[in-house]
Amino acid sequence: MTKTASLPFGVGLDIGTMNIVAARMGANSPSTKRIRDAFLDLPLTAKKQLRLSKTPFVTRGEEILILGDDALEFANLFGKEARRPLSGGLVSSSEMDALGVLAIMIKNVLGEPRTPDEHCYFSVPAAPVDDLSKSVIYHTGVFKRIVRECGYTPHASNEAMAIIFAEASKSNFSGLAISYGSGMSNITLSLSGLEGMSFSVGRGGDWIDSGVAGSVGSTSAKICAIKEAGVDLKNPESREQEAIAFFYQNHIDYTIRKTAEEFQKVSQKFTISNPIPLIISGGTSRAGNFMELFKERFEQVRAKFPIPISEIRQASDPMNAVSLGLLVQSLQEYEDED
Repeated sequence: MTKTASLPFGVGLDIGTMNIVAARMGANSPSTKRIRDAFLDLPLTAKKQLRLSKTPFVTRGEEILILGDDALEFANLFGKEARRPLSGGLVSSSEMDALGVLAIMIKNVLGEPRTPDEHCYFSVPAAPVDDLSKSVIYHTGVFKRIVRECGYTPHASNEAMAIIFAEASKSNFSGLAISYGSGMSNITLSLSGLEGMSFSVGRGGDWIDSGVAGSVGSTSAKICAIKEAGVDLKNPESREQEAIAFFYQNHIDYTIRKTAEEFQKVSQKFTISNPIPLIISGGTSRAGNFMELFKERFEQVRAKFPIPISEIRQASDPMNAVSLGLLVQSLQEYEDED
């Protein structure tokens, strides 16, 4: 297959609880397209108002769907709650319209394939170790079908391993990656590009929002808005921000502890001879002073932490690292073709 007259083939698709992001190679560098993982259903009578405001929408039967960031804005305008097709990192079991809306969103960010059956690597979380009732089997199968129906060849790939492919080339793709997402937090240990350990915990940005809301008598939506407006975890300025900082600290301690526990279960299978980098990514890690707080908490347990760590750093692009790592994998599918 010749690619000299066209852009490179292959696409990475990060399917997150908060955002869906597709990454492709442009002429000189990767580009990404994002949609907020939220939607709002309105009656057909709202069509004129939406056209006047030039708000994009999708007509489905006797209703209108507003997708992404616009859904959140119009939810406030109409006094409604925006709906989310993913919950806790997986397809929502309580959202009856989830699959149809997810198909529309994924088609929106993927667009048409550049070549028939173009390879698409999409993210899936690892199985959560703290909630054995949750399975990723249905979640994975659903997205394989949706991606295939969009005209692509689907490949499911671990979310945190994608961070390794995007960020750990200088360490020969060895590293410990933690993806702090909205629904879950995913952790992977990679040695020379081989997955040595992968798991997730059922805590993320949504867990922080609901926990803080319950503690200070607020709502998850309001706490999320405060977070996204900007919170300095080392210097909170209100009661809500202080509670957010407390929950972030607890969340960080929890993921560090779980990582140590899970590694102990597999430590007899291989030896880590040299220290490896610990790479942090994900939207939840973008809070002010998150990395400083993480390093502070990690240093308290470094002496007992079973994995030798050379450095702790944040991904160069925390919001897009997963999609870019998946893109790296999809491009490899065409490496041996002429």
